[in-house]
Amino acid sequence: MLDTRALSRQPGSERREHLTVPAPENFGIEMVRVPEGAPMELDIRLEAVLEGVLVTGTARVPLEGECARCLDPIASDFEANFQELFVYPDTRSGGNAGDDELRLEDDLLDLEPVLRDAVVLQLPLSPLCRDDCPGLCPECGVRLADAGPDHHHDAADPRWAALGSIDLREGKQEG
Repeated sequence: MLDTRALSRQPGSERREHLTVPAPENFGIEMVRVPEGAPMELDIRLEAVLEGVLVTGTARVPLEGECARCLDPIASDFEANFQELFVYPDTRSGGNAGDDELRLEDDLLDLEPVLRDAVVLQLPLSPLCRDDCPGLCPECGVRLADAGPDHHHDAADPRWAALGSIDLREGKQEG
């Protein structure tokens, strides 16, 4: 929760803050996430406007997960920008605020839903350890990056097995 009382509801007044806060639980998607409790660095500008407080900022977070192709662990940093208006509850627009609008409660604002939307919605659904990751061999499951270019299997597709019994030289079918 951030306290906005220092802005004193004077339109045009602003305050900048740099915060480091722990990441909440379940802050991610299936393949990649921000580890619970990991430090999230926030650069925030709070600006008083007629309707409420406009919050603009950048969140820098550590990510961990697994590559969607080869399933190797990955770790990286991620940056997301956000901007959201928190309306005063006693203003005309605040009194009629819809369910999707955020309200200030006792001049306090909760950034977690804004951060969750900004970070989680921008995470890659299929994260990769590198852009040219070849993935896993569909036959044996070995990492193709480790197997080398000569890796192959001589397995025939069972749907074509019956064709293997045809002798093409004589046009006859074997046994």
